[in-house]
Amino acid sequence: MASWTLSIGAGLRALLAGRIRRLDDRQRWATRSGDMQVAQLRRLLQRARETEFGRAHAFDDALLRRGRDIVEAFRATTPIATYDDLKPLLERMRRGGEPDVCWPGLVRDWAQTSGTTAGDKFMPVSRELLAHNRKASFDVFAHAARFGVSLPGLYAGKLLFLGGSTALEENEHGVRTGDLSGVVTQLITWPLTEVYLPGRDIALMSDWPAKIDAMARACAGADIRMVSGMASWSLVLFERVVELARERDASVRTLRDVWPNLRLFVHGGVRYDPFEPRVREVWSGSATGDDVPTRLEVYPASEGFVAMQDTPGDRGLRLGVDHGVFYEFVPVEDIHRPDAPAFTCDQVERGQRYVVVMSTPAGMWRYVLGDVVEFDDIPHGTAGAGPARLRIVGRHRLFINAFGENVIVEHIENAVVSAMRETGVRVGEFTAAPVYPGDNRHAGMELVIEWEGPREAERLRAFAAVFDRSIKAQNNDYTAKRAGDRGMGVPTLSPVAPGAFHAWLESRGKLGGQHKCPRCANHREFVDGVLAVARDRAMTIEPARQPAGAGA
Repeated sequence: MASWTLSIGAGLRALLAGRIRRLDDRQRWATRSGDMQVAQLRRLLQRARETEFGRAHAFDDALLRRGRDIVEAFRATTPIATYDDLKPLLERMRRGGEPDVCWPGLVRDWAQTSGTTAGDKFMPVSRELLAHNRKASFDVFAHAARFGVSLPGLYAGKLLFLGGSTALEENEHGVRTGDLSGVVTQLITWPLTEVYLPGRDIALMSDWPAKIDAMARACAGADIRMVSGMASWSLVLFERVVELARERDASVRTLRDVWPNLRLFVHGGVRYDPFEPRVREVWSGSATGDDVPTRLEVYPASEGFVAMQDTPGDRGLRLGVDHGVFYEFVPVEDIHRPDAPAFTCDQVERGQRYVVVMSTPAGMWRYVLGDVVEFDDIPHGTAGAGPARLRIVGRHRLFINAFGENVIVEHIENAVVSAMRETGVRVGEFTAAPVYPGDNRHAGMELVIEWEGPREAERLRAFAAVFDRSIKAQNNDYTAKRAGDRGMGVPTLSPVAPGAFHAWLESRGKLGGQHKCPRCANHREFVDGVLAVARDRAMTIEPARQPAGAGA
């Protein structure tokens, strides 16, 4: 089998050779990314012109004959839309099985998503969107090869994918609905089927603790060469694999002992930095030791595959400008305006935060994805420019601004990482929220965080002090509100036991799959929910709700 699959990897490498050369051509992306995006939009409009949505929004010959200004003409007839705006049309397509509504033909596959900040959403996954995802998945392998990963070497072993349940429910119209993992299993065709794990039976499981255990048992003895999944759940799997391996062989110390040929870890969905020390420790035995050989971050969504890492060790993610989706970027402060300005990837500016808006080959027109990004590289065609590269810095509905502090997800994540590194504390999931004044309680911020190791009050104060200092270094508004401890007091640190956040997600029916823990919110629903579940399950850590007590 190894020689047969190795030849498949060699074939894939040969197939991707031209694409790899194009990805390396920085000048091509610097000068043509904007035109590529216009071409994607034109194809989408042409494809959907005879749909109900296309006719209602003038996707006609007059629009299609326009040049570069087709973008502005499209914006003039098609407003920016939230899921609720599109929901009546989408429900006709999914529940009623109506064809030609937002996308031509009957869209048979739908991905159910359930964000923490909203109810269930059902995203159309057309054949064309599957083709978009397939092209993006090939680019993942192309970038891995650019990073020096041997594709024949990968295919000589097994490739492990951590996804949600692949079970789909079909209605009387032949429309199938389920986890995105179930929908995209259509992409797992030969030759990937030769090396794919964990296999159909385990992939169908929806009980995540049981699924992780079954996956670990099935894969602990396999020659795993690649793992793809969210860092949080991958870490749980890694630790369980090592536990099982030690039961059979007491000399096993690390994941490297179990999977010595692991060469690629593809991860996305949550920021990696908070999990890095624990991944290093499970891989090499030390939180400061070797990391897994090659990591490649991706930015997938149920609506489309947005971007992926193209430079090792760089947080910037290359936008998929030629994958069939049209992207727009709206300044975060303008997203609620009916006349909100929008920009293509070659028109954005550094230092500005943008909400991602996308039009997809499944009928999601000018849809507000909700992620907030900043650009590191802009393809404006000048010397030194390259492809459009961005970083996710938050969600436009996830922020803290109860007292004018204007704290976003990136500030919280950076501050936790800084505190981890400076104090040597190991942490897991975390979230932050406002603390409202009253009953001798100062206005401020509370950080609920999974805490490992010693938890003396002095250690908690040290962590909170670095956390506070880091946010000040990133955010002038927060610094002003913290001046003299008058407007806002020092942060409150509330440690909980590892696993508390997953217990909270489980209590909400949102454990596993693509569900993520929110990093902050401008309300206390998440913070109070985690603390309540932690108390009920005896997962709080004394001294709980410990104030920083460290001033500036």
